[in-house]
Formats: sequence, structure tokens, C-alpha cells
Amino acid sequence: IQSLDWAGLEATVSACTRCALHATRKQTVFGVGDRRARWMFIGEAPGADEDRLGEPFVGRAGQLLNAMLFAIGLKREEVYIANVLKCRPPGNRDPQPDEVEQCEPYLIRQIELIQPRLIVALGRHAAHSLLKTEVPLGKLRGQRLSYHGTPLIVTYHPAYLLRNPADKRKVWDDLCLARSVVQN
Repeated sequence: IQSLDWAGLEATVSACTRCALHATRKQTVFGVGDRRARWMFIGEAPGADEDRLGEPFVGRAGQLLNAMLFAIGLKREEVYIANVLKCRPPGNRDPQPDEVEQCEPYLIRQIELIQPRLIVALGRHAAHSLLKTEVPLGKLRGQRLSYHGTPLIVTYHPAYLLRNPADKRKVWDDLCLARSVVQN
């Protein structure tokens, strides 16, 4: 995996059978956006819409993510968006540790190819998977962390914000921190 270019990596992911999720997926959800982006956003796993369309963050949460990007002066096509898992867990259940472990080399290779200046982990599961921790999301927010040498900021998942709009201010603070990390 470490020697694959974009085409090879995408082909490898689309044919992957490393975990049981391949048996229930409609298609893999590789990632989308600028492959030289300064910003990379990582969610936990594809949902039903993403599995059907093959693109991350396409439903209501995706619309909110687009609005979040716009608020800090970015467009969706200027960033790269991926998930920890490339296949949808059945019933949108939480990713299992073995699934994360099997998929992580693909994500690491995407990061190596993109070389973003910043990663934003969207939600508790993405943060826990990337950071290998169970520390509550609220305690991870507001810090400059790191994933394989790349600065990482943790914030709430857009789907969480749809259910808890009062926390949008916290996400704004996280995005402002992220912007300062990129600018410095």
C-alpha cells in the first residue's frame, strides 16, 4: 500500500475484502476533493447515502459540512474529505476496532499522497479511531493534536450538529483554531 499511487490505491480499496464489510457494501467510498488540499476532513464511516453514491458527506450532514467550509472561506472542492472506514457498517452501526485497523493503511496512504497541512477529525468515532484514545470528545477539542505527523483538530460531526444546533458555536471555535494552525 505504501508504494501505491492514486489510481492503484483507489483500485485496491474498491476491491478490498480485508474485513467483513465488503460483503454488505454497495460500493466503497474512497474520498473526494482536491488531492493537493491543505485541509483534510475525516469522518467515521459512510452512511446509506454515501454507500449508494460512492461519495462521503452527501446528505444533510454533507450540506452542513459545506456550510461550515463556506463559513471559514473554503469550498468543498478545495479540501479533501474521507472517512476512517471506506465501507458502510450495516445499519450505520459504529465502526469496530478490527475494521478501523484493516482500513487505516488506506487512510494513511491518502494522507501521505495529499500531504495536508491540517486534518480535522469530524466526530467522536473519527477522533477516537485516529488518536487511539477513549478520551471524551469535549476534552479533545480546543487542542492542536497530531496524526502521523500532521496537525489534527477535533470537532463535532455535522450529523451531531443537526441534532444539537446549540453546539454550532463550539464548532466555529474549532474551525477558527484549525484556520490558525493552517495559517501558521
